Amino acid sequence: MDKAPIEMFVGVINPYALTEAITGKKFDWKDPKSFQILEQTLEKNYSELFDIKYNSPLYAGLELMKDNSVKPLKIEDIKVRAADKQESLDFSTITNLKDLNKIGVKNLDTIAVKNARLDKGDVKVVLNIPTVNNTISNKLISPTLKNIIFGNFTVETGWTPANTSWSDRGNFFNDVVEYNDPIQGAVGNCYFISAIAAVAWASPYLIEHKVRATGTGEADRVNAIQFYTKGGGKDAPSRLVEVTDRTIINNSNNPVYCRSNDAGEIWPAVYEKAFAKWINQTNDDRPDISKTAYGDPVKAVAQLNNKTPFYYNTDSRTALDLFGIVRGNSMSYKTINPMVAWTYGSGRDYSGSNIVGNHAYTILGWSTFNNKNYIILRNPWGVTEPNGLNSYQGLISFFDGSFWRPINMIGNDGVFALEINSFKYYFAGMGVAK
Repeated sequence: MDKAPIEMFVGVINPYALTEAITGKKFDWKDPKSFQILEQTLEKNYSELFDIKYNSPLYAGLELMKDNSVKPLKIEDIKVRAADKQESLDFSTITNLKDLNKIGVKNLDTIAVKNARLDKGDVKVVLNIPTVNNTISNKLISPTLKNIIFGNFTVETGWTPANTSWSDRGNFFNDVVEYNDPIQGAVGNCYFISAIAAVAWASPYLIEHKVRATGTGEADRVNAIQFYTKGGGKDAPSRLVEVTDRTIINNSNNPVYCRSNDAGEIWPAVYEKAFAKWINQTNDDRPDISKTAYGDPVKAVAQLNNKTPFYYNTDSRTALDLFGIVRGNSMSYKTINPMVAWTYGSGRDYSGSNIVGNHAYTILGWSTFNNKNYIILRNPWGVTEPNGLNSYQGLISFFDGSFWRPINMIGNDGVFALEINSFKYYFAGMGVAK
């Protein structure tokens, strides 16, 4: 076991939830062409979304350090551009290189070339022009993005981002607690969402629906959720946190932040809300969810189950060592102690792998297939799995303790099996609370 880090800032915004929050529309993200919607809305090539070194807006509020770690930016270092859409430029008037001065290119010798290729006899060049390049990034955000990520607080409405409201969307549970229920929303708190998914998978009995009736009617019932102090940031004194069923929705009646994979079920959103209320140490039923961004996934598990957090860095261990740690916390291929893992801030080929930098994942278990060892992981976005990387495509079942629960590794649902050497390369560490 390694020493617990002083502070961790693991976190990246779910691009699918963020795109829906910006556009106010729902999309079929399993459509192979849906990446084009992400590119248009987030103003970034898909291949550059998942690594902070490309200044992706999914890391808004974070800064990449020289050692490939990340730290929060000071609020004064985050700029907000004047409008949500960039002013259009009339490129039809450009017929030769000299005309480029119409869009701010004064000296071609000083302009950086982003990429170039030969296409059927034509040389196509993409230029990086600072005076034109006003796209959103981790340091420059649009007004709408600022509202979604940071929200606003007033005495009259509590924390309620513009064009949203607090509403009761359904039942706390629809059926049994499932590992794939929690889906991260438009805030960089993957560390917490992966933690509640880990608990739901390994210790589902800990996800309880405790209700206290106020005596004034069913609509006034409150949920009681227990959190345990573990010290450091994103923490508070241990207490039972009471919140109502009301969660944030936009004008299209869709959730903006954490939601359940099961329509009409709200327990993941209620847990996120209660966590925000707890770390903000407020009594308001409309806590600032944006304050949950960036944290420690292992500590988050411990804050839920009141166990001891154990940390294991990957760089000081062999791939077999890491595989053995997962097996040691599993039974019948399935984790029996809630486990999580997190990637490096940058420094790996995240842009081409579909594995996300500075992101937290739930560890579901392990498998051996064709003499290769795999760790089973889940992306809390509910989609986005690695391309290639020796991912095992097939059907794996984990024993649940009372019945066999199948996990289909073929569908794009965020669950994938990663060969242990690839895991060691892409992931910075993993941990368990037991």
